[in-house]
Parts: sequence; C-alpha cells; structure tokens
Amino acid sequence: MKFGVSIFPTHFSASITEIAVEAERLGFESLFVSEHSHIPTDTEFPLGDGQVPLAYKSMLDPFVALAAAAAVTKTIKLGTAICIVPQHNAINCAKAVSSIDRVSNGRMVFGIGAGWNPPEMENHGVRFDDRFKSTRERIEIMKRLWTEDEAEFDGELESLKRSWQLPKPVQNPHPPILVAGAGPNILKRVVALGDGWMPVFAKEWHPSLAGKQTPLESLPKLCRRAERAR
Repeated sequence: MKFGVSIFPTHFSASITEIAVEAERLGFESLFVSEHSHIPTDTEFPLGDGQVPLAYKSMLDPFVALAAAAAVTKTIKLGTAICIVPQHNAINCAKAVSSIDRVSNGRMVFGIGAGWNPPEMENHGVRFDDRFKSTRERIEIMKRLWTEDEAEFDGELESLKRSWQLPKPVQNPHPPILVAGAGPNILKRVVALGDGWMPVFAKEWHPSLAGKQTPLESLPKLCRRAERAR
C-alpha cells in the first residue's frame, strides 16, 4: 500500500514548496492539491454547519501550486484532487497538464471531477445540468491534444478545429486520469473517462453528502462492481 498527501494550498497554510519537500523526504508516494477558483456567496455548502470554510475561498491555482512543487522535488508524484473540468477551457487545461508533466519529468496525476457547486460553475458559463457531458467532451479534447499530431473534435457542447499542441506529456499516452465522484454511475464514468477512481469516503454519513461522497461501508460492494466493470 502506498500513501499520499492531499492538501488545500492557501495563503495562510504552510507553503506548497515546504510541504512538497517534506512529503518527499518522509517517503510519501504522492502530493495532491485541490481546486476552487472562487466561491459565490450564495453557495449552499453541504458539510458541517453549512458555512463555507475559509480554505475553500482561498485555494491557490492548482497548476501554479504543482509547478512550484515540481521545482523543488524529484520523485514524488504530483496531482490534482481535483481539477473541476467544466470550469476549465479544454485547450488551456491540456496545456497546463502536459506542462506540469514536462517540468516534473513525468510525475503528473490528473485527478478530475465534474463539480458540486451550481453557482460557481454557472459563473464559468457552464450549466450545472451539463457538467457531466461537458466533462466528457473536454477530457476527449485533452486526450486528443495529448496524443494526436493534429487534433480535432466536434461534440454537442465542445469543439476543436484541427490543431497542433506541443509539447506532448512525458507519460505515454498521457498522465493517468483519476475520476472523482460518488453515486450510482461513478464506476461507469471511471471506465469511460479515466484510469482509476478517486473516491472520498464519509466516515459519518449524512443525506446531504449523497452524490458527493461515498459511505465507507459501501466500499466492498463498489469493489465488486468495479471488478465486473473491468
């Protein structure tokens, strides 16, 4: 079993470079950073007392944080946990992922999700009901940009005219994609989009967590479903 560290890098936490150096020194396999570009004031926060914690309002850009971590480390894997894909332009996001993979010499892990906060997503110009379709199509564009000499895509929501994008990622065919999420369709999304599942398990269950986190006691059943889906 391998262990990693997942953090919210902020202006008031320990610095991302200090954390990265220490995590690598202690032998952790990976370091993951989270993302929220902003938090609208009308957000309905699903945890605790419903108040949005300061850390959720204060996260550094994940790709900037990972670039800083890559510059001071040599072996630890560096990833997003998660990148909210519908809130990113697919071309720019593909470039950021491949750039991190390059500057880290192949240590990028791309953890992705479709997001949970409607007003945050709508400020990015994406309908909340379209988030899964948008995620699928943007990931398809990214995969084509990472793997094809001349990439193009024509979907329902997203499109890409025939384009070049270099450099390609170090990892072949691209950095591993770990799909976060919960709910009855998550394993189907993992198989369709990614290379693995990035679950968040709730030790104490509350109905407000449905679709956002996974009850810990459901893990054995989900593992059996995953085996059948392979």
